[in-house]
Amino acid sequence: MQIRIDFDKKIGNVKPFHAINNAPLLGTDNKLFHYLSDAHVPYSRLHDTGGAYGGFRYVDIENIFRDFNADESDPDSYDFAFTDWLLTELVNAGSEPFFRLGATIENSQHIKAYHIYPPKDCLKWAKICEGIINHYNHGWADGFNYNITYWEIWNEPDNMPKIEDNPMWKGTKEEYFRLYEVASNYLKQKFPYIRIGGYASCGFYAVDKNFSKIANSSPRTEYFVDFFHEFLQYISSAEHKSPLDFFSWHSYADSKSNSFYCDYARSQLDKYGFTEAESILNEWNPGIHRRGSEEDACYILEMMLTLHKKKLDMLMYYDGQVHGSYQGLFDPLKLDIFPAYFAVHSFGEIFELGTEVFADGDLPLIVARKDDTAKLLTVNINKTLNIEPILSDEWSVVSYRILDGVNGLISTPFESRNSFVLPENKIVMLEFKKEV
Repeated sequence: MQIRIDFDKKIGNVKPFHAINNAPLLGTDNKLFHYLSDAHVPYSRLHDTGGAYGGFRYVDIENIFRDFNADESDPDSYDFAFTDWLLTELVNAGSEPFFRLGATIENSQHIKAYHIYPPKDCLKWAKICEGIINHYNHGWADGFNYNITYWEIWNEPDNMPKIEDNPMWKGTKEEYFRLYEVASNYLKQKFPYIRIGGYASCGFYAVDKNFSKIANSSPRTEYFVDFFHEFLQYISSAEHKSPLDFFSWHSYADSKSNSFYCDYARSQLDKYGFTEAESILNEWNPGIHRRGSEEDACYILEMMLTLHKKKLDMLMYYDGQVHGSYQGLFDPLKLDIFPAYFAVHSFGEIFELGTEVFADGDLPLIVARKDDTAKLLTVNINKTLNIEPILSDEWSVVSYRILDGVNGLISTPFESRNSFVLPENKIVMLEFKKEV
């Protein structure tokens, strides 16, 4: 199979598609955090941080501001201790926090719900968020100047149509719309430079590639879509006009389905006038049944490479913590990496080069260039193939690496500079140099 490459034809910047949710938390032991910097992980979203109920210590509004009746202007009303530690470790690892303002999912809410009720006072809630932003971006309350860009208002308020079943939002959709309206406008006025958005939608499983309703879709997945349209109608109306710098959404589908969900999200944002709003898929996972295998690494990278061609601005794998079903990057027994980590790491190499250039082939792939160096990253989840890069005369292949489990992408000898084997369920990186 031929891959034609034009190193002089720039496509644009490589997008941050190897962002993740969270970090490899082991209590307050940071020994695995270097893996974030090694892979140049650009953003770490802070949702479900620390486990159930945010570990009662991290990130969540009610973990930071424990008494809603307290004075939001008083630094003593806030408990930043554990979140300070985490954000400092992330920043030191070179991964910018993507801060979710709200609560962790409460999957046992049928017994008792704690932190997922609508705030008693939306404006006061917004002022509490103001205190948090001031602490991390402007040094308030013995804080920091981290210049955190993304601030997400809640997570999956659309999780269930019935309030009694919803593990994320014990209120009506209209109550969420009101919270978003008040908080987004207040925070944007106070901090014009930050990017405000939400609402971490449960996704678009009820629409097909033609943007039509799927005949056998469920009332729950249809509710996701109804919520989406009503939210955009509400915040785009003259009466409730609100900023939306980014729209975040989730999908645990395959790359083919996610491709048209990307198209759907972009088209609808544009339709409602949010043409400048980023579309961010900030929870995804290709499935937990391959966990710990090279195959899992391949399916993760295949998603990144496929969706990079779509009108999507950021991709954030769920999840980078160590313990849990969907935490596929780190081995909870050996307290080390799984092969899947190298899907993130290899894309990080491409990201660091900066500029995507033209490449055409029948596989998911990307080629990026910086000065006289370029790299091609591709993945094969089918039968073994031969790939033939078609290059201009001044460029040549100088290295050929193949995924080797937890050892990463290992340099492999090659006899011909014109043809390379791409084995089944493997990630391959070719590096090129321009002769000067």
